[in-house]
Amino acid sequence: MKTTDTMEGLPSNTAQLIETAGKPVRLFPSAREGAPLVVLHTVQDEGESVWRAVRSITGTAFTLAAIGGLRWNDEMSPWPSPPIFKGDAPCTGGADAYLGTLTETIVPGILERLPGKPACLALAGYSLAGLFAVYALYRTGMFSRIASASGSFWYPDFLAFAQTHAMAKPPECAYFSLGDKEAKTRNRILQTVEENTRALHQLYSQAGITTRFELNPGNHFQNAPERMAKGIAWVLEG
Repeated sequence: MKTTDTMEGLPSNTAQLIETAGKPVRLFPSAREGAPLVVLHTVQDEGESVWRAVRSITGTAFTLAAIGGLRWNDEMSPWPSPPIFKGDAPCTGGADAYLGTLTETIVPGILERLPGKPACLALAGYSLAGLFAVYALYRTGMFSRIASASGSFWYPDFLAFAQTHAMAKPPECAYFSLGDKEAKTRNRILQTVEENTRALHQLYSQAGITTRFELNPGNHFQNAPERMAKGIAWVLEG
């Protein structure tokens, strides 16, 4: 049964901008004590767009914490990987170090500002942040729900890692989505993204985790906030 957030319709300036561990966090708090907390990593300060899109889909009360200021190719990548396009920056594999900061400093700093303990903690992300959200399951049991939209599961050796490592704590549910044109590319590494995403979905489903895989029309860059919102809404209702 859905519950309606009493903040429905309030203007965007109700968001709180805080800083913790050197990261700007845009906090969209629910007025409902105990509402789930969704932690979202953002690359272009898209937190408000995602927050509004989620609220247009579901009446379930939730708090969104949108974290920015990320060193994207470092803090969202699990291990070093060379550029996949000429002229791109390499990924340096700083996810473990950042995850320590997230779980030990950033999330506790967010929780201090909430009126009560959230019913659950969800981790959400798009692209490399979607990869990071799933990687986090193998390093911490803090997050019980995961939403990965257009996750970078082309990442070298990640599928093998997921297939051969145990999670710190299996999540209650996990959401995966992808654009139907994302694998249709000349780049051989990126061509694996749909096959790998489907394999992860199947792996988690066979492990007894409630999962959903959704294929959206378009390429990697189309309707990113709306796609992310669909995943968050699903894990909130799951």
